[in-house]
Amino acid sequence: MKKIVLLCFLVVLSSNFYAQETTAKTTKSKTEASAKKAKSDADKAKADAKKEAAKAKKEASKATEASASAAKKSADKESAKAKSDAKKAASKADDAKTDAKKAATKADDAKKDAAKAKKSATKTVKETNEKAPKTPDKVTGEYNGKKVYTGPKGGKYYINKNGNKTYIQD
Repeated sequence: MKKIVLLCFLVVLSSNFYAQETTAKTTKSKTEASAKKAKSDADKAKADAKKEAAKAKKEASKATEASASAAKKSADKESAKAKSDAKKAASKADDAKTDAKKAATKADDAKKDAAKAKKSATKTVKETNEKAPKTPDKVTGEYNGKKVYTGPKGGKYYINKNGNKTYIQD
């Protein structure tokens, strides 16, 4: 008889443990999925930025080649124009590089956000509900040249020279 009662008791306790683990696993899998998505988005942004940088470099090299050939063939006006085109292409390449750096920082931020999401998923409900909202105390008069405040429970106090609350008895 005792063995049956103990066996039933173990079954009840073990089912409670499994229920807690499944909720933890589902929240963990959701955060992992969001982290993977953020990482893949960041990787795509990096790849796009690298492609743009490569295109800009190609355009810059073409522009410099064009400026070199134009300098040999034409007058000073044409060479100046080609040089300005080369400078524009070089600035486009620099812009593409900065875009790539921005995409990399966005990817790092996404990874940090995913890590924060994992940490917040592990917090219990009790921890998040314990904080009470702060309400500012009301100024209700003066005492020895200092402002008297009334707290949320009706206590009256003033702030002394050290910055501490000094309560006043009526």
